[in-house]
Amino acid sequence: MLFLALVCLSEMVTAQKYISRNGHVWFYSHTPVEDIEAHNYQVVSILDAADGTLQFSMLIKSFEFRIALMQEHFNENYMESGKIPKAGFKGIISNLSDIDFSKNGSYPAEVTGELTIHGVTKTDTFKGTLTVSGNSVNAKAGFIVKPKEFDITIPAVVENKIAKEIEVNVDVTYTQN
Repeated sequence: MLFLALVCLSEMVTAQKYISRNGHVWFYSHTPVEDIEAHNYQVVSILDAADGTLQFSMLIKSFEFRIALMQEHFNENYMESGKIPKAGFKGIISNLSDIDFSKNGSYPAEVTGELTIHGVTKTDTFKGTLTVSGNSVNAKAGFIVKPKEFDITIPAVVENKIAKEIEVNVDVTYTQN
């Protein structure tokens, strides 16, 4: 009987973890001179529904641009992806009690944690939506990043081509682990 209870408990704990290996993060920079957009479809993320912890990790070099030269400048000159290869987030869902992972539906979520870009970590709170559908959960969020706050230097010769505030969007679908 005790063995059966332990097996059931183990299954319940495992069922509360969700994982994604192909999340989508993209950013958009708009200026009167130029629009820049890049997509990364290789974002790894783990969501623990039991305690609300959430983690994201991505390789900077996985961002794809429509113009190869933009991608090269992004990696070599601005993000220094050879030296600082990853960006990530570690946080917790602040309003976890408002989200029912056992019931299909769309739930507003507020996540507080540490966003690390270009080797600089900032604590912030982000709002998004979690949509539960069967054994999967979709997370969507949008927020603003200021390159200057993450020690990303934009050379004066191109500073009018890159926005001071970059729109970042997240769209990740998790499956139960």
